[in-house]
Amino acid sequence: MRAAYGAGPRHLLVLLLCFVVTGWVALRVAGEATAGRMLLWFVGAVILHDLVLFPLYALLDRGLRTAVGVPARPSPSGAPSGDAGRAAARLALLNHVRVPALGAALLFLVYLPGVLGWGADTYRAATGQERTPFLGRWLVLSGALFLLSAVLWAIRWARWRTVRRSAERVERG
Repeated sequence: MRAAYGAGPRHLLVLLLCFVVTGWVALRVAGEATAGRMLLWFVGAVILHDLVLFPLYALLDRGLRTAVGVPARPSPSGAPSGDAGRAAARLALLNHVRVPALGAALLFLVYLPGVLGWGADTYRAATGQERTPFLGRWLVLSGALFLLSAVLWAIRWARWRTVRRSAERVERG
């Protein structure tokens, strides 16, 4: 089966289950009066993501890789252990920037109207509250994500240095 399908039977079963759930949701949504608007938003989101956002964050990631010094391709397995350790530390640093950036971006997309102040009148009419705290809260939460990631990176870096120094002492003596 792996030769014909390309993956194991569990993969096929999960994929078929996903199609069943998707079909069920599509049938439920098709009866809604706003199904056309939902489809339009979905297609627009796919186009916006694939044609605008993906190239943008791929370009940002490439620039971040260059700034941190992580090569686009992994080094060959015969690389010296010191170089491999430094490359692993740079890759860890890259990921400690990527993860909070992804969290901040997802929060921004989820709360986009509130962060940008769109629909304030509708929001006020529906809830009786103002939209003003959304931008500040998003900024504070994004800053907290980056701060937490920086603290975790500092802890990892300190451990890495300690292990590296211990290994150098063992080699010397």
